[in-house]
Amino acid sequence: MSSVKLFAGKGTADLANRIADIYGKPLGKSTSQKFSDGELNFSYNESIRGTDLFIIQSTTPPSDNIMELLLMIDAAKRASAKYITVVIPYFGYARQDRKDRPRVAIAAKMMANLLTAAGANRLMTMDLHAGQIQGFFDIPVDHLDGSAIFVPYIRNLNLDNLIFASPDVGGTARARTFAKFFEADMVVCDKHRKRANEIASMQVIGDVEGKDVVLVDDMADTAGTICKAANLLKDKGASSVRAVCTHPILSGKAYENIEASDLDEMITTDTIALKQKSDKITVLTVADLFAKAIRKVHDHESISALFI
Repeated sequence: MSSVKLFAGKGTADLANRIADIYGKPLGKSTSQKFSDGELNFSYNESIRGTDLFIIQSTTPPSDNIMELLLMIDAAKRASAKYITVVIPYFGYARQDRKDRPRVAIAAKMMANLLTAAGANRLMTMDLHAGQIQGFFDIPVDHLDGSAIFVPYIRNLNLDNLIFASPDVGGTARARTFAKFFEADMVVCDKHRKRANEIASMQVIGDVEGKDVVLVDDMADTAGTICKAANLLKDKGASSVRAVCTHPILSGKAYENIEASDLDEMITTDTIALKQKSDKITVLTVADLFAKAIRKVHDHESISALFI
């Protein structure tokens, strides 16, 4: 069996180090730099010929990290790596997964094409915005589930009147998975948007009086939806409101929104490094899950044991 080597792009260096520590193998040496005009340059500083290569890089902020990832894949292919697996804890552009109005790009499909054309043999990621994005790839996709991280944490909270909520109609399947596991009820926050990142109105479908509510979503960008839902749920009589969000994009006024909201806690992961700390945000690491998945993929074992 060929040897394993792990490398990291600049976008996920801290998480990659944690994954490498748990896996028991140091990150490989590489150089990534920019020319004065912003053009990226990447090179491996050690031989990767004949190796099973795992490249760890989340794609946010999107442009530079995506370009660096593509250069890493191309350099690995040209350096005769045997098998190239791209480990993308947060897969950017996943929100653009369909043509929802005339004359728009399907960016998630374009990303799949770019990664495949660059030479990736396999993708490993977590909590895609839409699960069907796996079908955009003509290479194997290991789609890890954040519930393996969140379920033990929620269980340890020992909430008396637990109920799950989806912050929008599109996320009901995600919230229903948690509700079924805990044998709890579920409510839905139905929202109407004026435009991207701006909500016109929202209403709660279901009863949350006296309940400990856990909102479930795959990502928090400006956190506007989550915060508006939390405030509305508290207004409807919820005892406490927490949010589970795998990917903390947290752009714009997200931190201000969270601090000013009725959220008791936002539980997220380190697929994206936080820009600042907040007493309301709890970060759980996905390093152990990815390290186990990398080992199983290299050993040609099933990863189904990693799912709740």
